[in-house]
Parts: sequence; C-alpha cells; structure tokens
Amino acid sequence: MNDTTTYKADILKALAQPTRLKIIDFLRNGEKCVCEIFPAIAEEQSNTSRHLNLMLASGILARRKEGVKIFYSIKYQEVLEMAELAGRIVRHEIIGRQLLLEAV
Repeated sequence: MNDTTTYKADILKALAQPTRLKIIDFLRNGEKCVCEIFPAIAEEQSNTSRHLNLMLASGILARRKEGVKIFYSIKYQEVLEMAELAGRIVRHEIIGRQLLLEAV
C-alpha cells in the first residue's frame, strides 16, 4: 500500500467514530472553544480532548490558542462534504430497506 492510500485511510478512520462525527457536526458553523464542545456533544472533557487531538493529528481540524482557551475548527470544507455524503448513503439505505419491508 502506498503512503497516499494509508493517509486516506487514516483520515477516514479519524471520521469513523460517532463522537468525532458529533464534533464535526457541532463545528459545522465555525470555530468553537473546547469549553463549548464537550457539553454540546454530552461527553467528558478528557474524552473530547482525546478525539479532538486525533482529528487534529490527521489533518481534519485546525487549532488555535487564545490565552488559556483552545479553539478548534474544521480545517477543510471537504470534511463536511464527506460527512454529508455518508449521510446521503444512510438515507439511501434506509429508503431501500423500507421498500424491502413494504414488499414483504
């Protein structure tokens, strides 16, 4: 496997977790402080920070510090597009399964 393929897999793995997808959705409208993120997604601060750091390391998020506060934002618009595409696939699957159930 080449390095590009491995890096793509790392990015997808960084998104492939419910808490991380909640964070992405919360950051959809712009930069937020960690102090806002963990209550909004109903997770503990330590767990939230672990997920934020993983997504930062994979290139999904950007971080900046202002005094003692740390702010995170989505680094690339394409991250939101990837989450939206996953949502579309889910909707297609739900519709397909409903049609199968109705046919029975």
